[in-house]
Amino acid sequence: MTRSAIQPLPLPHGTRAGDYAFISGQVAVRPAGSTVIGDFGAAARAVLDNVRAFCHAAGGDLSDVCKVTAFLLNATLFEPFNAVYSEYFADPLPARSTVLAPLSNPDLRIETEAGDRGWAA
Repeated sequence: MTRSAIQPLPLPHGTRAGDYAFISGQVAVRPAGSTVIGDFGAAARAVLDNVRAFCHAAGGDLSDVCKVTAFLLNATLFEPFNAVYSEYFADPLPARSTVLAPLSNPDLRIETEAGDRGWAA
C-alpha cells in the first residue's frame, strides 16, 4: 500500500460533552509530526505534552484533568511512567487506570487518553 492510499482515521484529537472534554489516545508524536522512539521518558513527556496542549486548546490546563487512562507496552514501563507522570500532575491527582496493551505502531510504548472538566464556553 502506498502512502497516498492510506485513508485518514476517523479519530478526532478529542470531543466535547457539555463542560467536559474527552481527549483521544495521545501517542509520542511531536507537533511537527516526528515520533519519539528509544527514550521512554522523552516519549512519555511527548504524550503528556500532547494532553496538555489539548487541555489548553479547550480552555483549561492539566489541573482540569479528572481521569487518565495510560496504555503501556509492558510492566517494566510502569515505574518510569510514574516518574514522568508526577512531573505533570500534582495533588489532587486525577483518577487513573494503567493498562498493559500492544499499541498500533511497533515503535510506540505508551498511549494516554484523558477526561478534562475545563472546557471553555
